[in-house]
Amino acid sequence: MEWSEETIVHLRALWADGHSTAEIGRRLGVSKNAVVGKAHRLDLSARPSPIRRDGPSLGHARRTLPRAMGPTLPPLSSAQPLMAPSHAIMPPRPRPVAVPPRVQAPPPRPYGRLVACCWPIGEPGTREFHFCDAESVPGKPYCPEHASLAYVKVRDRREDAA
Repeated sequence: MEWSEETIVHLRALWADGHSTAEIGRRLGVSKNAVVGKAHRLDLSARPSPIRRDGPSLGHARRTLPRAMGPTLPPLSSAQPLMAPSHAIMPPRPRPVAVPPRVQAPPPRPYGRLVACCWPIGEPGTREFHFCDAESVPGKPYCPEHASLAYVKVRDRREDAA
């Protein structure tokens, strides 16, 4: 966008009148961000924050209460020793730490070692749902019948073009 001298004068006037950046943008036919950017480049005065932090709160002043003091220790007298005698100091007893029993994860089962077909039969969540459980093809999770359904060779498109 090109900012003409006339548009800049209009921007300065609207800015001085205290209009919001969105309103100035609507009047000039530009985005609010364009107004903010140009005002920054022109070094126009900063706008007050729309978030009122110093203004009066919701109609009543907050009352501050004195902080409650907790119990205090009696003052030290010079007759009391600062430390217990060395024979009275005992090292703390180590607490027994409960070690959870080690649970070994089952060994991984790659497809090469599966012996049962994993083809689902029936609707999951019903009593009739089960897996085929026939002997699987080495290296595949399915039996020969279900492997033929699952692994279909991709046809060559040149065959379709003829």
